Amino acid sequence: MRVCWLGLLLLSLGLSIAQAEEGVPVEIRLVSEHWAEHTNPDGSGLAWDILRQVFEPAGVKVSLQIVPYSRSIGLVQRGEADAWLGSYHDEVTEHILYPQWHYDTDLISALGLASQPLPALQTLGSYRLVWMRGYDYQDYLPGLGKFQEVERRSGILRMLDRGHADFYIDALTEVEDVMRTATQPERFRITELTSLPLYPGFADTARGKALAQIYDRRMAELVQSDALRPLFQRWQQPYPFDKDMEKTDASP
Repeated sequence: MRVCWLGLLLLSLGLSIAQAEEGVPVEIRLVSEHWAEHTNPDGSGLAWDILRQVFEPAGVKVSLQIVPYSRSIGLVQRGEADAWLGSYHDEVTEHILYPQWHYDTDLISALGLASQPLPALQTLGSYRLVWMRGYDYQDYLPGLGKFQEVERRSGILRMLDRGHADFYIDALTEVEDVMRTATQPERFRITELTSLPLYPGFADTARGKALAQIYDRRMAELVQSDALRPLFQRWQQPYPFDKDMEKTDASP
């Protein structure tokens, strides 16, 4: 047993030395907002599990930090972190690199009073909308007009109840979390609108480029081998890569 562990240690050490000599990072500094069961502060969660499975077999140690969403972007732009999670593609353009592969998908939904008309993507622009600061849904949903950004989700139900906004827009898991705090949940309704792929946003540096290349290579391998599906099953989340697997299977 000691010999086995010694061999693994030497193999890991050798890989780290080889990567360092080639200029490949041996650690990735990831930052993210706390999303329950996605990026938990204790290191558990679907997204953390995915990124560990992407990087650690490639010899890159994953270092995690929980910070507010807007701050996570700033840390990456300044090179104080290597990537943040939960970004939509091209959401941020300054000093940021986006990989080819997404790692998950947000099911964007609207929360409003049940007495409101049923919203749809085509009619959202006629309503007063509210979402979390920095999420920039106006860039991804068509024809949006009146919207307000807030710092905390704790006052969303009050805003809807008092008529200060018509709908709260967010990923379904966050909308459901807000709904669970309602004392009269029957007064509210959740409507699913569309889905948006989620990406890590990498720092536009030599280090960030190297990490993004590792990420894309490993994601392609993991999707082709179906190795990520058990993680989505464990966290009871829909698997977002079936169409990508069909494309891979159809390739010559």
